[in-house]
Order: sequence, then C-alpha cells, then structure tokens
Amino acid sequence: MAVPENTQNGNDHPAGDGMTGDPSANPSANPLAAIVAPITAPFVKAGSYYARRWGSYLGGGRGELPLARPTLSLATHALRDEIVLVGLLLRRPLSDPAAYGRINAEVAAAIDLYGERGWLEKPADFFTAPPPLADMTIRSYPGRNRTQERLSFVSDYQPHPGEPGAERWAGYTGNQRVYAMMLRHREPRPWLICVHGTEMGRPNLDLTLFRARHLHEDLGLNVVLPVLPMHGPRARGLPKGAVFPGEDVMDDVHATAQSVWDVRRLMGWIRAEQPGARIGLNGISLGGYISGLVASLDEDLTCAILGVPPSNLVELLGRHSGLDEGDPRRMTLELAQPIGAMMSPLSMEPQVPLQGRFIYAGLADRIVHPREQVMALWEHWGRPEISWYHGGHTGFFQARPVQRYIDAALVQSGLAEGDDAEDAEDAPTIM
Repeated sequence: MAVPENTQNGNDHPAGDGMTGDPSANPSANPLAAIVAPITAPFVKAGSYYARRWGSYLGGGRGELPLARPTLSLATHALRDEIVLVGLLLRRPLSDPAAYGRINAEVAAAIDLYGERGWLEKPADFFTAPPPLADMTIRSYPGRNRTQERLSFVSDYQPHPGEPGAERWAGYTGNQRVYAMMLRHREPRPWLICVHGTEMGRPNLDLTLFRARHLHEDLGLNVVLPVLPMHGPRARGLPKGAVFPGEDVMDDVHATAQSVWDVRRLMGWIRAEQPGARIGLNGISLGGYISGLVASLDEDLTCAILGVPPSNLVELLGRHSGLDEGDPRRMTLELAQPIGAMMSPLSMEPQVPLQGRFIYAGLADRIVHPREQVMALWEHWGRPEISWYHGGHTGFFQARPVQRYIDAALVQSGLAEGDDAEDAEDAPTIM
C-alpha cells in the first residue's frame, strides 16, 4: 500500500489543476496558447499523472493509500477527470481581480462574526436545526409500469442575522423551494436519502447514477433524491457566474448551510410520516460532503455512505484555482481558510455509529484528492470501512466493485435486509 509520490505542493496533483482558473490569469500569455491550452491540458496532465504513477509503483510505497498498478485504463480515468475539470472551468470563469474586493470584504466580516459567536470553535452551533415541515406537496408520475413521486416544499432557510451575503442570497429565489424525487413502497420500509454531486440535480441523471430503482426494488428501500440549492430547477433565475461550489465564498457558505438544512428538514418529514423509521444517507462528491456534515449533526442515522467526498471546499477550490502564488485572487482562498475549516466534516464528530460509516473513493481521482481530502476524512471518522476502486472521480458509476460495496454497506449497517448485496464478499479493498 502506498501514498502517491509527492510533487509540487507536496501531493500528486500539480498546482493549478484548473477548476476555476483561466488563461487570463497570465495577461502576457500568447493568445493562441490561451486557446489551445484548455484542449491540450487534460492530455498533458493525464500523461504526467500516468508517468508519476509508474514512478511510485516501481519505487514501492508508504502510508495507508493502496498502491495501484498504472494501466492505460487508469490513465483513461485520469484523462476523463481532467476533461471534466475543463468543463467545470468553463462554468466557473474567474472574475476580474477587482471584483474580489467585495468577496474578500465579506469573508473578513464573516470570520469576525463567526468568531464573536463562537462558531469557529464550535461549528455545530452554526448549523441551526430546522423546524418541523408543515406542508409537503406530493405528485405521482406513472411511467413504464412504475410510479415515482415528486416532492416539493418551502425551504424556509435563512442566513443568520448579520451574515455577509445574506441579502444577495435571498435574491436567489429559485432556492426557496426544495424539490425531490421519491420511490417508496406501500408498506413501511427504511429510507435512503441520496444526495447528488455538482452539476447534477436532474431527475433522470440522479435516478441513474444512484441506481435508485435497484435500491428501491431489489433492496426494498424507500429512496428520496433531493435537489441541492443552485442545482436543477433551483438554479432558475441565478445571475451569470453564480454556481455552487464557486469562487464566491459566502455563496458557498449559504449553499452549504441550506443544503444541510434542507436534508435535515426532509429527514424530519420522514420521521413524522413514519415514526421510528431507519434512515441512511448516500452522497456522491458534493453530496458526500453534505452528507458528511449531516452525519455530524443528526444523532439517529443508521448509516452514511460518502462517495468520492471532499472534506474541505475551500481547500478543494484552492487546489484547482489555477492561480499563481502572486495572484491577488489567491488571497481570498487564504483568507477563507477558517471558514473552510468551520464548514468541514473534519471540524465535528460523526454521530453515526462506526459500523454505519462507509467511504469509497477512486485511486486515480483528479478532482477530489485521495490523500488530502478522502484520507483526512477517513482518519477523522475513526478509520471506518473504506473501498478504493481503480478509477477516477467520475468512474464510480461504472465500477461494479463500488456497486457491490454500496449494497453490502446497506445490508451490513442494517438499513437493508437480506442477502441482496450481490457478491458482497468480492467487494474491493476494505481497510
């Protein structure tokens, strides 16, 4: 087992991987190079990754991360992640440095406020528990001999009084209503809340990537798939450049807080509808991050399965910013580090029993760094069962070992019953 070979910044992802950076960060750049770079960069970075992996593999390894034999398949996964990063870059172009004056001022004011209220030291107090849900709209949509239901309810989330960016956040009116897909049985069954990742929040995509029909029909679970703020139908009316996660730190804070609020409110509705119901969380990427936070606040979850999960959004955005050390926009990420720590699952103790904690991640993940993000969370969570698959961030859906691992985790935790976890004994490396 091995930790990836160290490179720049002490990791195997060179600085400036480029999720939010752009060629304009270097004003003297050749215009032609600025056009060609986004096309060639994924191939260059994937090739560099492949070469470094051979160096690590031939040199042996150290640490807790499994040592994967470099293969063309692994390189292909890395390339796919790099291409995805380019797409995220296009959706998240950096603002002019002058625009960061407002962002930095909000971050500084927020740190002062959070410090005064004790939230930097006790982050759990920042996340207010939502009140019971009084009104839920449910509509049924039959199709292909199956019926699925769509839920919607008013979020009622509001930032804390005096929080920077609160007025702007209130203007994102699409966030005010929560939407979710639901697959449920007629008789009482355990519930699994599936929390999607960035650029998801679309019914057909989410149902497919979570294998929701399988979880519902084969494992006998009620499955709910909520849409996070600034995604899917909740992204309507957003100003250009407003995304979650993105460069605007306080938008990320409010989006995270509202995501946690909305998931907890949905859990409250389930418990009111079915007292004593067992509830689990199943999150992918950004959804794994949100699930990790909820699992640190709710004391009555049966399990939490975190897939390719980041553990600190500020650090993740900093890794992919593409900004030079001297760029004034880097100051924002450095300034926001206390907020990133406060909003991290690493700042709170998990409330889910150890036997109900599960993590899976890709050894070739080029988006969420395996060691910096995933391993830190695994350590903090008490080293629960973890599955490493030989692929990148976007490769989880095609990885049958991941599918078997999730099924086995649901049965092992007690959320699902029976032996429907196909070939659970063949699950990948578990530590």
